[in-house]
Amino acid sequence: MFSFKMLLCALTLTLLAVTVEPSTGGGGTPNHNYELSGSELTRLYNSPVYKAERMKRPLDGTSVVLGPISHSGVSVSLRVTLADGSQWLIHKGGNYGISSQTVVVRATHMSSDWRVVATRDFQGTKKVADFVADGGSDYSFIFDNCHLGSRRMMNQ
Repeated sequence: MFSFKMLLCALTLTLLAVTVEPSTGGGGTPNHNYELSGSELTRLYNSPVYKAERMKRPLDGTSVVLGPISHSGVSVSLRVTLADGSQWLIHKGGNYGISSQTVVVRATHMSSDWRVVATRDFQGTKKVADFVADGGSDYSFIFDNCHLGSRRMMNQ
């Protein structure tokens, strides 16, 4: 029985290792997409969020969305909808940003591989900055990855 547990642990760690390399190719969300700056960026971060959707997509090079074998975020690989109807993807990954590993990109950059897994109505009570803060500035494969960050964003 002990050897079966060891085999299972080794398999789990191998599968988790697939998520280490951040990439956006097939996912349709560019890593270093610094679209806004200055007052535009401040305005976005201060915008109220009306709806948030926790999203998942397969890792690049795979077609599977299964637990850690996926990338998640809040649409704001969390997608958020603002008062003006614009949608933004907030997601986290190693080397995604300069000062923070949680970044915000236009949802138009998302591929059709993304799927909604949870929706929450925030009625404008939270701002984009709240989601970015809950996503976390650092990335850790085991302790603070995209899945944990997107869950924190949805549970605020």
